[in-house]
Amino acid sequence: MRKNSRPQDYRKYHMGKRECAGALLLSTGATGMLAFFFYRSLWAVLPLSGVGLFCFRCLLRKKRKKIREELVAQFREGILAVATLLQAGYSAENAFVECYQDMVLLYGEHGLLCRELRLVRRGLCLNVPLERLLEDFAARSGCEEVEQFAQVFALAKRSGGNMSQVIRNAAELIGKRVELRQEMRTLLGGRRMELNIMRVMPFGILLYVGLGNPGYFAPLYHNPQGIAVMSGCLLAYLTAYFLGEEVMDRMEAEMAV
Repeated sequence: MRKNSRPQDYRKYHMGKRECAGALLLSTGATGMLAFFFYRSLWAVLPLSGVGLFCFRCLLRKKRKKIREELVAQFREGILAVATLLQAGYSAENAFVECYQDMVLLYGEHGLLCRELRLVRRGLCLNVPLERLLEDFAARSGCEEVEQFAQVFALAKRSGGNMSQVIRNAAELIGKRVELRQEMRTLLGGRRMELNIMRVMPFGILLYVGLGNPGYFAPLYHNPQGIAVMSGCLLAYLTAYFLGEEVMDRMEAEMAV
């Protein structure tokens, strides 16, 4: 199987066919659920398609965020391996080349970092300076940790500093940030679960009452007054949904500082 060695922009994420089909299915399901519970009409899917599109974009954003977090975690292990090779007497260029086999054992040939190390090896064979290769990777990664490492590495290379110690210090700093994010997700996991329960609860109540008392909600559907009331309820629900997501994102950002 041919290894993919093309540069990837991690600030953008292109879903594969399976991922795209799954995201489309979830987005369509969410749109259909809103159309059923709030309007009891298939025609409502058309005006609600914007909600489905927004849902699709949210899934894409979360996937992109997950990929970048995985990249940072792998990058930390990679530069630790590089620091060990530097202590063994390897040059910086050879250390980045030789650590590829260790990363293959950890993450497989298709691991995110393994792809980047193949690019580094190819660039070095073309006499491209290692600093420039790392700067290119940092620009494509969209990760603050990788960008800071590329800057520190270039500075240490120009000033002739202790490369092994510089890289090990950078790895320790990245490791602390990764651990902080993991602790943050654990602390906020309960809050996010509560938020998800609150999001699902209105539909559970509607379903329970509708099954227990058929026709109870009939006046709210297929008439102008009912459509207006349910549209107001839908607007309130969507507002609460996105406000909850915004609050969680801000809490994560503040705890990560």
